[in-house]
Amino acid sequence: MALPAHADSPELAPARQKNVTRLVVATSLGNALEWFDISVYAYFAVYLSKAFFPTSDPTTSLLLTFGTFALTFLARPVGGVMLGTYADRYGRKASLLLSIAMMTCGTLAVACMPTFAQIGVAAPLLIILARLVQGFSAGGEFGSSTAFLVEHMPGRRGFVASWQFASQGMSSFFGAGFGLLLSSTLSEADLQSWGWRIPFLFGVLIGPVGLYIRNNIEDATVPPADKDDTPIRNVFMEQKLRVVLAVGVIATATAVNYLIIYMPTYVVKALHLSPTIGYLAAFAAAIASITLNPVAGLISDRVGRTPYVITMAVMLLLAIFPVYLLLAGKPSGTVIVLAVLLLGSLKALYLGATAALMSELFPASTRATGLGLSYNIGVTAFGGSGPAIVTWLGTFAAIGDLAPGYFLTAVCLFSLWALITIQMTAADKTFTSNLPQTQSA
Repeated sequence: MALPAHADSPELAPARQKNVTRLVVATSLGNALEWFDISVYAYFAVYLSKAFFPTSDPTTSLLLTFGTFALTFLARPVGGVMLGTYADRYGRKASLLLSIAMMTCGTLAVACMPTFAQIGVAAPLLIILARLVQGFSAGGEFGSSTAFLVEHMPGRRGFVASWQFASQGMSSFFGAGFGLLLSSTLSEADLQSWGWRIPFLFGVLIGPVGLYIRNNIEDATVPPADKDDTPIRNVFMEQKLRVVLAVGVIATATAVNYLIIYMPTYVVKALHLSPTIGYLAAFAAAIASITLNPVAGLISDRVGRTPYVITMAVMLLLAIFPVYLLLAGKPSGTVIVLAVLLLGSLKALYLGATAALMSELFPASTRATGLGLSYNIGVTAFGGSGPAIVTWLGTFAAIGDLAPGYFLTAVCLFSLWALITIQMTAADKTFTSNLPQTQSA
């Protein structure tokens, strides 16, 4: 099994396990809001590009839109470190309240933003600013909420932490649902004029509910009395390899996830089909994520985290190129949906166990900081930049429509290296002095 948390972690779980549903909902709502905004931004990228980044070349306009999508992810590691440190020093609840408030404000700003035609260059600049606020707040969300969950239920870490990603599936479900509904009921002109704003306004409604619920929960880990302790220094000076390995764990899942989000654009730009097919494919993958992530968490609690995740990573590696060879062959809508459903199902079965695995790489004193930093480096490097990299790779004739397959294969190999390193370290204490063994909490 992967490296467990430190035995001296002040986790008080047994008395807290009665309100599992309330705990999961409280933590998952913020994660859901984060991913709902991310998904609808990508799903409606074609319309956002015309509204805020108009150029004479549609491809350039789209690249600017996805470039902004990737740029704002640069704020995520900063938010992960700062809000994670805040959570480690002052409590998970305090950080969770702050992050969901910031995310709600950013989503509202995007929903109400005047277009380039109305206020000129201020429009894309303000969109970038709003996305940076969202990126910063989202950066602190995963570390704090995952630490909160696993510290309440250390005996069922895989299952309870898997809801972090199941909530992302719910967000993609609603995001793709909006895309499917609006693209099939509104004209292109109406979608471009005002229809794309509807899902963002819906996302704003999640914020107040999440704030209310989170204000009525309590931490399972007591914040340290010594506020002069420096989790940032401890992570950067003593746990660098842990961070690199955690980045590797999340890399494949986040790359697959963002390329599924990219599917409506890929279907239009590369396959020259209706965006409705792309939305339907993403919709099917979202259902797989909702249902299979908790299953993966349960299995990992029973058979061991690392062996299970390694198995799923190998299955993903073997499936990636056949799926994209199928997609590049200009298939029917049914084949596209089934191919993406397969990829999304394998991703969910991999991803469901990774939140607990990553949390077990860090002790409680630095868990939120370490999780926030590693998760957001992984999401930024392999997820947020994924659509832009794939769009750019697709401009090379030798790569073309197979660009997602090449990208995912490289990322999956990196994840396998990280997982095998964790497994070897857990089995051999002499493997590295930088990744010491710990006792189970």
